[in-house]
Amino acid sequence: MPHVLIVDDAPDELAWMAEVAAAEGCTVATAESLRAARVQLVRQQPDVLLTDLQLPDGSGLQLVHDLEAPVQTEVVAITGHASVDSVVEALRLGATDYLVKPLDVERLRSILQRQPQEADLRHEIGELRGELRKAGRFGLLLGGSPAMQSLYDKLARVAPTSATVLLIGESGTGKELAAQTIHDLSRRRRSPFLAVNCGAISPQLIESELFGHEKGSFTGADRQHIGFFERANGGTLLLDEVTEMPMELQVKLLRVLETGAFARVGTTQAISTDVRMIGATNRNPEKAVADGRLRDDLYHRLNVFPVHLPPLRERGNDIEMLARHFLAELNRQEGTHKTFSPEAIARLYERSWSGNVRELRNYVQRAYILADDVVEGLETPESDSVDESRSDVISIRIGTPLDEVERRVTMATLERCGNVKRRTAEVLGISLKTLYNRLEVYAMKDKARAAPPKGGPSNGRDNSTHA
Repeated sequence: MPHVLIVDDAPDELAWMAEVAAAEGCTVATAESLRAARVQLVRQQPDVLLTDLQLPDGSGLQLVHDLEAPVQTEVVAITGHASVDSVVEALRLGATDYLVKPLDVERLRSILQRQPQEADLRHEIGELRGELRKAGRFGLLLGGSPAMQSLYDKLARVAPTSATVLLIGESGTGKELAAQTIHDLSRRRRSPFLAVNCGAISPQLIESELFGHEKGSFTGADRQHIGFFERANGGTLLLDEVTEMPMELQVKLLRVLETGAFARVGTTQAISTDVRMIGATNRNPEKAVADGRLRDDLYHRLNVFPVHLPPLRERGNDIEMLARHFLAELNRQEGTHKTFSPEAIARLYERSWSGNVRELRNYVQRAYILADDVVEGLETPESDSVDESRSDVISIRIGTPLDEVERRVTMATLERCGNVKRRTAEVLGISLKTLYNRLEVYAMKDKARAAPPKGGPSNGRDNSTHA
């Protein structure tokens, strides 16, 4: 049975909140000041702390520092003066959710009804943390590199809270999978998870898709439509590519985030919603604000807990892990037993992967289709070479021989410098003569590899093998 501590200096509001909590099957303690609340905390740690921000003897959020195990208590801030700054500040100081006066009873009930799942949730996250260290997995995400371990830790910390999350990463890095993982590890996991791509819906229709519309509200509206906010009630809504949302709609979205209420197109009747918001973008959000694509106030409201997803080129051996995972999936689906050749694995580290994990999946599927028993990989397309020439980063597999590392770095730098050898030598910090010597050695090795073996097929035997 969840225990709730309610702290408010208004006796009437304190009484009816306690009544609602008791009706939801919670044990309840109340306090009208910080001092009285601290006495209650000594007696029993609450599963939920509902506290007014402004109390006679200080801010209610000071109580966060008095909790013995803060991660085990959901802290809900109550404010009568909601603004973007006050709400964001409350969430950053330790609140996991907030309520605006006059309080919405249904939203309060929704918060209280989430609590019985908390013990199971902490156990599940603990198991997943152990799993990620063993197998490089976390929820729907795969990878064991330091960059991914850092990502997993952030997701595990923010998932149990109600904080708004902003996922930032290049296309194909797995932002929707990260959002789904946050939802699956949250108190809302038994409610809907919905994702909407703000850049894939026409500006004329996106308001209707988000908030719904009434029959006859515009031409073609021949029936009532329930929008994403209404369908995701109690759950999580991912706004993918949020920087592509029309500016006039960003104002309405900000209002929903502040008040928890919206109106369908064609009516002024307010509808309450309890939705955890996750934004995602492949742009630099601060640059999007500077370019006038994202409102500054909406950015700060979404940026309560920013999470950066690493590009594939910064994930080291995850490239091979993911490729083998995708190949195993294809083998299961098709009933085959194809494998990668060592040359195919080495070739994976020669690409820039500008399309990240999505590009890698497509690459493996194409190579699988073209292979017989052993997947040799595909030649690097011209478009990828262009991307590599623009990139200042190359991926090198751990364990690569040092002479091969030197060759890769030298050739990549030469290409980056437009084949100007004097400039390449300056960038590498070597003499021009040393560079020429290296290039001559590389050319000799390439020539030796291309030469047919001595005494080959002429010995009368069939020496052909599967590649």
